[in-house]
Amino acid sequence: MDSLTQLTLGAAVGEAVLGRRAGRKAAAWGAVCGTLPDLDTLYPFADAVAAFTWHRGYSHSLLALCLLAPLMAWLIVKIHPQERARLHRWLLLVLLALLTHILLDCFTVYGTQIFLPFSDLPVAWSAVFIIDPFYTVPLAAGVLCAVFFRRHRRWNFAGLTLSAVYLIAALAVKAQVDAAAEHNIAAQNIAATKTLTTPAPFNIALWRVLVMEDGGYREGFYSLLDGDGGIRFSRHASDDRLLGGAGGEDFARLRWFSRGFYKVWRDGDKIIFSDLRMGMLETYVFNFALARAAAAEPVAQPETPDGFFPWLARRIFDSSAMPPQR
Repeated sequence: MDSLTQLTLGAAVGEAVLGRRAGRKAAAWGAVCGTLPDLDTLYPFADAVAAFTWHRGYSHSLLALCLLAPLMAWLIVKIHPQERARLHRWLLLVLLALLTHILLDCFTVYGTQIFLPFSDLPVAWSAVFIIDPFYTVPLAAGVLCAVFFRRHRRWNFAGLTLSAVYLIAALAVKAQVDAAAEHNIAAQNIAATKTLTTPAPFNIALWRVLVMEDGGYREGFYSLLDGDGGIRFSRHASDDRLLGGAGGEDFARLRWFSRGFYKVWRDGDKIIFSDLRMGMLETYVFNFALARAAAAEPVAQPETPDGFFPWLARRIFDSSAMPPQR
């Protein structure tokens, strides 16, 4: 999830664990710990592909964070000597703030390598978008009430409860969307090799359905309000042969990290790899030029089509709303 959400979640966890005894510094340290794993973005990786595929790597490893937690707890009581008697509570606070961070990241589509160094399998449940105000706002409201109005600490627990219920609801909705996608793919006789459902930006009511097939992929949208209506898929081409043997290790790693949901296409004299999981309507967040360059280089994300966000809102309620064209 985005950094603001992770900071807010860490603060809420800190307040819940130790706010009554340690005051506002519990939420402050919770926010710090909730942000720590994402500081891997500051690490000088060797190249763009490494930075992309190793984000949420060792900094999000269960083992690494469990080893880091006692060190952080020791540092906190070193800074606040009066808290030394509550070292075990600070250890619990740090551990929960770190582990809830990586748990929340697993709900997104990006991929979190929580089992390193034993396995580099990226865990991605794809149940919430990377920014979702319906998750973050109640959580933030609860922790802010608790921090600034100490008599209203119960609101922090309410925010945590609502956020947890939202995540559970997202998993239940995803199961419904998966079933609808499977039914539509079969009904339309699509020879799917892989299928992915992922929420559209900022909500869990509208979902994107991505279907890989030989020679390309199909993209469609499904709203919880669509009822029995069919999913309209648009067809897009993709051809690994455009690389002509170029790309090498970069292409292999990107293909692995994207779990096979990618597009290879030509842009002038460059051959571009696009990760299809993050973005939509041929506007993808992560693009890399693999051919005609000494190494893979990042490519700027295309501009979002005009009218995209109004269409996004309309599509939730109207299955006939057509997406904007680039």
